[in-house]
Amino acid sequence: MKHARKVLVEMSRQNQNGRLKRPLHTFSIVARDPATGIIGVAVQSHWFSVGSDVCWAQAGVGAVATQAFADPSYGPMGLNLMRRGKSAHEALKKLIAEDARESMRQVAMVDAEGRVAVHTGKQCTAYAGHKTGNGYTVQANLMLNNKVPDAMAHKFEKAKGELADRMMAALEAAQRVGGDIRGKQSAAMLVVKAQSSDKPWADRILDLRVDDHPEPLKELRRLLNVARSYEHANAGDTAVEVHNFKKAMKEYRLAMKLAGDNVEIAFWGALTLATNGRITEALPIFRRVFSADQNWVEVLKRLPKSGMISNDDKGRNLLRRILRVASEG
Repeated sequence: MKHARKVLVEMSRQNQNGRLKRPLHTFSIVARDPATGIIGVAVQSHWFSVGSDVCWAQAGVGAVATQAFADPSYGPMGLNLMRRGKSAHEALKKLIAEDARESMRQVAMVDAEGRVAVHTGKQCTAYAGHKTGNGYTVQANLMLNNKVPDAMAHKFEKAKGELADRMMAALEAAQRVGGDIRGKQSAAMLVVKAQSSDKPWADRILDLRVDDHPEPLKELRRLLNVARSYEHANAGDTAVEVHNFKKAMKEYRLAMKLAGDNVEIAFWGALTLATNGRITEALPIFRRVFSADQNWVEVLKRLPKSGMISNDDKGRNLLRRILRVASEG
C-alpha cells in the first residue's frame, strides 16, 4: 500500500512537470500503406480523450503512438527527428536513451519509408506486448489477456480496403479478443498524406476522435463512414465541375447512403446539380431533404443573397421550381 502511494505521488509530481501526463493504458496501431505511402495511427483506451495524447502524425514524415505511462512529448519530438532524416528506429532509440522512465513507456513509430520501431518498457502493466510487420506495428498494455497484439496483426494483414479500413479492423479485432481489462471509453484515428505540402491543414486525410462513449469503436466506425460520405460528396462536386454528371450522381448517391439521416449532404449535392443545369436530377433529392426537415426550405431562401443562387430571372425561376417541391409536401 505504501509503495503504491509512493508511485502515485511520483506520477503526480511528474504530471506537474509535464513529463508523465496520463496513464494511457491502451492498444494502438501505427502503419504506412505501401501502395499509397499514406501514414496513420489509431487507438482505443478506457481513458478520456485518448487521441489527444497518443496519436501523432505528419504527412511525408511518419506517425507515433505514445502510451502506457505516456510521455506525450515523444510525439512531436519523434516526428521532428524523423523529419530531420532519422529512421523510426533511430528516433525512438534516441528518445528512449534520454528518458529516465523508459521502463514505463510503450511507444511505436513508423517513418515515411515504412520502417517501424516499438518499445514496451519492462514496467508496462500486463498483459503488455507488441508485434511488428511490414510497415506497421501494433502494441498494447493492461489488456485482459495476451491475445491482443497477435489478433491485431493478423486482422490488419488480412483486411482489405484503404489504410483507415485496415486499422479500424485491427482495433475491432483487439476488442473482440478481450481488449483493455478496464473496458472501453475513447478512440481515435489520424491519417495523413504520403507527401507534405505548404498547406499542412490539407495534409490530414482523417482526424477522428471519440473522447467519451460507451462503445467508442462503434462510434469511430460511424464517424469513418460519415467522413467517407463527405469525401464522396466532394468527389461529386468535382465531377460536376468537369460536367461529368453521371459520375456526380454516383458519388452523391454513395454520399447520401453513408450519411444516413444527415440530409445536409443531400441538400448541397442537389443544389450543385440544380445550379449546373441538372434540375431534373436535383428535384427528387430536394423533396427528400424538405420532407425530413423543413428548415432547409428557409436555408434555400437565404442563398440568393449570398450569391449561391443567381438573383437574375434564371436564378429566381430555379428557386421557384425548387420551392414548389417543398410546397407539394
